[in-house]
Amino acid sequence: MSDQTQPREAMEFDVLVVGAGPSGLTAAIKLKQLNPELSVCVVEKGSEVGAHILSGAVLEPRALKELFPECDPGLIPLATPVTADKFLFLTEGKAISLPTPPQMHNEGNYIVSLGNVVRWLGQQAEELGVEIYPGFAAAETLIENGRVVGIATGDMGIGKDGQPTDNFQRGMELRATYTIFSEGCRGSLSKQLMATFNLRKDCDPQTYGLGIKELWEVKPEKFQKGLTLHTIGWPLKTDTYGGSAIYHFGENLMAYCFVVGLDYTDPYLSPFQEMQRYKTHPAIAPMFEGAKRISYGARALSEGGFQSLPKLTFPGGVLIGDAAGTLNVPKIKGTHTAMKSAMVAAEAIAEALAGTRPDEVTAYAEKLKESWVWPELHEVRNIRPAFAKWGLYGGLINAGLETYVLKGRAPWTLKNHNDYDHLKKAKDSTPIDYPKPDGKLTFDRLSSVFLSNTNHEENQPAHLTLLDPSKAISVNWNEYRSPETRYCPAGVYEIVGEEAGNPQLQINAQNCVHCKTCDIKDPTQNINWVVPEGAGGPNYPGGM
Repeated sequence: MSDQTQPREAMEFDVLVVGAGPSGLTAAIKLKQLNPELSVCVVEKGSEVGAHILSGAVLEPRALKELFPECDPGLIPLATPVTADKFLFLTEGKAISLPTPPQMHNEGNYIVSLGNVVRWLGQQAEELGVEIYPGFAAAETLIENGRVVGIATGDMGIGKDGQPTDNFQRGMELRATYTIFSEGCRGSLSKQLMATFNLRKDCDPQTYGLGIKELWEVKPEKFQKGLTLHTIGWPLKTDTYGGSAIYHFGENLMAYCFVVGLDYTDPYLSPFQEMQRYKTHPAIAPMFEGAKRISYGARALSEGGFQSLPKLTFPGGVLIGDAAGTLNVPKIKGTHTAMKSAMVAAEAIAEALAGTRPDEVTAYAEKLKESWVWPELHEVRNIRPAFAKWGLYGGLINAGLETYVLKGRAPWTLKNHNDYDHLKKAKDSTPIDYPKPDGKLTFDRLSSVFLSNTNHEENQPAHLTLLDPSKAISVNWNEYRSPETRYCPAGVYEIVGEEAGNPQLQINAQNCVHCKTCDIKDPTQNINWVVPEGAGGPNYPGGM
């Protein structure tokens, strides 16, 4: 019997949490608050808690203060109270100041590094007795007799040929009465669970955005501590959803975030290049004068909201946070809703463990509907899909109507759609001539990936797989001119041999920053993202 077929060692817990993000750690903390005797384990694929966490981020502290009533969010490293909100509409040469929408008012909120928030939450969890295992990727869901009974971590030390190397270590089975999946947007196990248990049968498809972020250190005279600036418009066309955020926090730190809705239609559009071009706008470029770029990252966002929420429970487990899709897009915030969903799930699971221990904790979904998360998401449900239906100007008109007049009471709910089937064919589109980077304000993708501290063990099977390798050329190249070479913000996908008349797709998996965009946007859903060896991927520093 080879090493790979030997039985895995197993550990047993009352509750297992997959993913040490805001929702996963909140669930673990709440469970221990409710019942200190419960055994609770959190498994995290990043090298440390916070290594894979990326967000804007402005934190609405409502859920945090419910979790820790005596907590002062300002004690979290780099947390900075918002002092000013600005909202601009950009044309190619001008910036027009607009009233800040009510959902985006940030009085009482904090600009934070979400990585630092989860590192802080991790400390609180460990003090309560939660076991946290970073560097272990949840590679497989364990299902027995139709019920989730835990997960298995991936084997370590498998070579590119699929055979064990001298460094081989068998994965572990982590078993639990209930398993909480908090993998964030487009989690690999969550995606499988939705298919296995048909969790999306009664909801709209999920729609996504790609968020790309740079962290800058700016000159003191350019720094406006507590400033939040949001923009819409240029450089994106009016049929493409997206916008930017610039936040000043900590001491002379500036977070720059650019989001593009992944339902865009132009196969030649590059979200990364649009993000770089944005910085050249005459109203924006001065903010970066004399500044130093110190980090980079990217992450997909679940933008579907209320009507794209799947069934949240299944035998043996639940979905919480962005794994379920609780982001409030008009607010540009999701940490507070993710944390609240986690608290509600923890309450339902604690009650189930203290009672009859039903196979499925259906009380979680019922409790979430009774919480403030449900009406908050319901009220704004028509804002994001209106931009997809009517473009920028129609979307803005609808947003005003929904926000100031209807306030969520519209007798209709607009539909969401799959992002992958929205690309036009290359023959119906015109290539975009993006300017070359100058290395000071604008950059290329490879130098950007370097700043994400991304690292993967090179001798391992690729975690980016093609279900049908022939489609890379027969469909993606021939019909769309390989959009994956443009929508990937890390230069993972590359066409080689084009000059010789023999184009081939080369996958540079070692560059992957785990944003999941390829898994979402590929036009035939041919790219499947699975977890690499534990601890692989980006290592975002404090501040990101």
